[in-house]
Amino acid sequence: MVRSASGLPVGDWVFRNHKIIQTPDAGARGLKTLKPRALIEFCSMGMIRLIRFRALVAASFVAVVLPAFSADHTPPRVQPATDFAAVEVHADEKLAIAAEPYDTKDKMELFRVDYISHGVLPVRLIVTNDGNRPISLRDARILYVTAKGDRIQAADAEDVERLMTLKEKQGAKIPLPAPLPSVRMKPKASDKNIEQDFDTFEFQALVVEPHTTRAGFLFYDVSGLSHPLRGALLNLHTIKDADGRDLFYFEIPFDKYLKTKSSQMN
Repeated sequence: MVRSASGLPVGDWVFRNHKIIQTPDAGARGLKTLKPRALIEFCSMGMIRLIRFRALVAASFVAVVLPAFSADHTPPRVQPATDFAAVEVHADEKLAIAAEPYDTKDKMELFRVDYISHGVLPVRLIVTNDGNRPISLRDARILYVTAKGDRIQAADAEDVERLMTLKEKQGAKIPLPAPLPSVRMKPKASDKNIEQDFDTFEFQALVVEPHTTRAGFLFYDVSGLSHPLRGALLNLHTIKDADGRDLFYFEIPFDKYLKTKSSQMN
């Protein structure tokens, strides 16, 4: 780069003494001050460059950061039921069934809706058939049994929508110091993403083929329970073999999951 006697690049526009000036070309004397019209053009060009730079930085941020936080709502990879903590294995029938509750904020990112905040617990059901004949779940009953023995049936999309709509109509309350009454917030509109989540994630297998694992989610209304998993279990009965005979029922305690979860947090 060619520089003038002052040490500045030749022919470049620079700031000096609070003015925008142009360094002299080779052999020229003195410094040229930028005229008003040229000054406006210079500033405009500078703003354009600044905007382009900021746009480039923003685009880079979107390309690098967003993929790390955005959820693609893709079902988890299917693994054998025996890979999970809350599992029951019937060796004689070569059948294993596991239940994995989705009860944390991180797990909830899988879905389009925050079900936990509305009192709905998604439970992933994993069924592994290691036998040589298919297993039928067409007539199966899969119940959430609370610590008190109450039996909760899996909810469908319409049930969850009604539950959430009811809670949203009631609205959230903000407590204020006495004697002021609580302020009721405007309810949020019902989220129609529920139907999309059920289409994507709901357990829909009616038959589990030989040497195959099927998995999917069931959704349970646990809004009235302060500790829904503690002492609770998943009960499955009316599971049939290829000849239509009932298999022995399954009871999967969620305490197995809580024990593993607790050990991971310690």
